[in-house]
Amino acid sequence: MAQDFERTLHDDITLVASPTVLRTAANSDDAIIGVRCANTSGTAVNVSVYVKNGSDTYFIIKDAPIPTGGSLELIDGGSKVVLQTGYSVEAYASAANSVDIITSVVDTISA
Repeated sequence: MAQDFERTLHDDITLVASPTVLRTAANSDDAIIGVRCANTSGTAVNVSVYVKNGSDTYFIIKDAPIPTGGSLELIDGGSKVVLQTGYSVEAYASAANSVDIITSVVDTISA
């Protein structure tokens, strides 16, 4: 069975008080195969990305610095993070309007 590759684009992610939801697994297991964070501001910023299940959070990366004009690839080299139904991937930055994130996903993993 063919896989369904998808991506989501988020510009200017929010601060810790109101994290940006990058992806929620709705009705199937999804595999996150890439998360690229780009600093779009004129100063260095920190970014955090995590998996959320109800009130529990599991960090993929926490407070990682991204220099001015730089980017950070969180999942590479063939790794994957699997989201079960209802789980989400969320992110926040140390400064508002400073980080864009591209998330690549394989939706509905088939056997």
